[in-house]
Amino acid sequence: MAAAPLLLFLLCLCICGLHGTPRSAPRVHLSFKELMDTKTIRPFSFSFNTSDYRILLMDQDQGRLYLGSREYLVALDMHNINKEPLIIHWPASTQRKGQCMMTGKGGQGECANFVRLIEPWNRTHLYACGTGAYRPMCTFINRGWKAEDYVFRLVPGYQDSGKGKCSYDPNQENIAALINGNLYAGVHVDFMGTDPAVLRTLGGRPPVRTEQYDSRWLNEPVFVQIQYIPDSSERNDDKLYFFFREKTLESGGGASPSVISRVGRICLNDDGGQKSLVNKWTTFLKARLVCSVIGEDGVETYFDELRDVFILPTQDERNPDVYAVFSTAGSVFKGSAVCMYSMADIRNVFNGPFSHKHGHNYQWTAYTGKIPYPRPGTCPGGTFTPDLRSTKEFSDEAINFVRNHPLMYHHVYPVHKRPLVVRTGVDYRFTTIAVDLVDAVDGRYEVLFLGTDRGTVQKVIVLPKDPNTLEELILEEGEVFRTAAPVKTMRISSKRQQLYVSSEAGLTQVALHRCPVYGKACSDCCLARDPYCAWDGESCAPFTPATKRRSRRQDIKHGDPLRQCRGFNAKVEKRLRETVQFGVEGSSTFLECQPRSPQATVKWLFQKDGRRKVLSRDREVLKTGHGILLKSVTQSDGGVYHCVATENRFKHTVARVSLRILDREIVEALTSPDGPPSSSSTRRHRRPHPRPRSASSTSTASPTGTSWAPNRPNAPAGRHTESQDY
Repeated sequence: MAAAPLLLFLLCLCICGLHGTPRSAPRVHLSFKELMDTKTIRPFSFSFNTSDYRILLMDQDQGRLYLGSREYLVALDMHNINKEPLIIHWPASTQRKGQCMMTGKGGQGECANFVRLIEPWNRTHLYACGTGAYRPMCTFINRGWKAEDYVFRLVPGYQDSGKGKCSYDPNQENIAALINGNLYAGVHVDFMGTDPAVLRTLGGRPPVRTEQYDSRWLNEPVFVQIQYIPDSSERNDDKLYFFFREKTLESGGGASPSVISRVGRICLNDDGGQKSLVNKWTTFLKARLVCSVIGEDGVETYFDELRDVFILPTQDERNPDVYAVFSTAGSVFKGSAVCMYSMADIRNVFNGPFSHKHGHNYQWTAYTGKIPYPRPGTCPGGTFTPDLRSTKEFSDEAINFVRNHPLMYHHVYPVHKRPLVVRTGVDYRFTTIAVDLVDAVDGRYEVLFLGTDRGTVQKVIVLPKDPNTLEELILEEGEVFRTAAPVKTMRISSKRQQLYVSSEAGLTQVALHRCPVYGKACSDCCLARDPYCAWDGESCAPFTPATKRRSRRQDIKHGDPLRQCRGFNAKVEKRLRETVQFGVEGSSTFLECQPRSPQATVKWLFQKDGRRKVLSRDREVLKTGHGILLKSVTQSDGGVYHCVATENRFKHTVARVSLRILDREIVEALTSPDGPPSSSSTRRHRRPHPRPRSASSTSTASPTGTSWAPNRPNAPAGRHTESQDY
């Protein structure tokens, strides 16, 4: 390779090394091919004429994963998604598609039936809804008593209107939950998509919805998640929580965001008012979800666009942990964040003051007047209203108050008052989240799986570094699709140790761990700090709490190989092979060394005459993230170079290279096309010439004076100076 291309290549390495920070760099990045090579992922291999795959239901009991896509419903085996998938073709009628096209729709293929809802109706049937080519439709699906029945078919002759259950437009998101035979949905109700609502349909209770065309209730919302969460042991207190983002009315000048994130709630037994708010929610309240960071200049930056929510159950069903993914709303910079909220904090905000517009400027303030009985947001027959049997018994004063004051004054802030994960200055955004609770030797850890808009999944843990600081570790990042596409939905099965990821074009089943990719040494396994993995005495292997083995090593909290891997570290150093590399006097030579972890710091040592010295960073050495370039070598640069990586106070040699310097004039003479050198010339320039040990351990010197090491995974680099001993 010529010197100029070499320098250009090294410049690229330097630039690439500056892109992003070690904190936002995964310990292991795996391409789709590398993931396939690990045999820990399984792409859905059945191709048919469809798109827009979404995981709509995961049935752990039957071991089935239910997908909705354009005109198809699919039932998959959770153990192996390619094992005898069951497929239903459910298109809109040809006549309906034609009518849809006549309305001016369909330019992007929207005139089809996009399946958007699959909910369990009973043990043997599912309830499903689709957009129906801009005329939503619903039906029942017979799935049999158990998965082994291999039953999956539409109930013949049954089709119901999907209005208020599924959006008309496939580009508008909707959410739904089927509870006790009642379907609760956040959806756009009309053809034009201008009437968003949270509704209750089906079942024995009367249909109820949010106030229509009232921006104080909903203002151009995008629905994200819906979840039933009990509030107390009294079932009449049960509430439905829904998460969405909407246009803001909390105007405070030009700095106010145009979109903000919300959490709302309603009582499950809300039947609407008697005289006012008839067939409308009388318990509807909402509050702002805040996820922000404060910069060094004291300016608070908000991540305002809620993208996904994951509800992690705990031993107390009333207090699950709420994880949410946000992105920035503006175009000034691209960023994402993950915040976690407690249900106690959410309930405290709903029990706090209401927002009220007051004064000549109609500024939002806390309402300080009399709060009517029952307090808005409380449920009839519950802990605080045992004497009221229905919301139809609520006073007119209470009904009118909730109509005009659905917004709470205080905001819901995350646990620790800061995000768990922040990404800025990167070329992607988070789109989805799934969380697993993992038992390790030294405790229980939440592992976050974060889907991105470039089709990768990051595996992240967040650890307390000190009382005021959290430490985020990206354990790995994998390209889970053959063709990159934004991650649409994710579902996690702790029982089966699998993650299921969907995109526009397909679905992939991904194992939750790939322990061997961290390395073959105990120190590599320990430094990775993956709760799923431990050193078993021979390799980095999946950790099972029930397994009792004395040789098992795992340290998630500290990641300290000095303590955990005693007796194993020396073996790794002894096994490290010394490679031989040749350079030519006056030419540049690149020595490669890339530690396994981007969090490791690298130091180069030069050994000659039995002594090792630290290399200085003078102008003769160009350091990159892949190694160092010796710009112009001399005979004094010959010796052994040691690349030493340090991570978490643990030092280990990554590469050891013996650099031998060749006489430039002899190399030029030997490579000259004019023939062999004259005897006098040879005698005049004759110097000792090192002999290569073998073809496999040497590199060939280029006639241009640039030398390269053989293409090995770990080949170090360096330049020596008279500095203190290491």
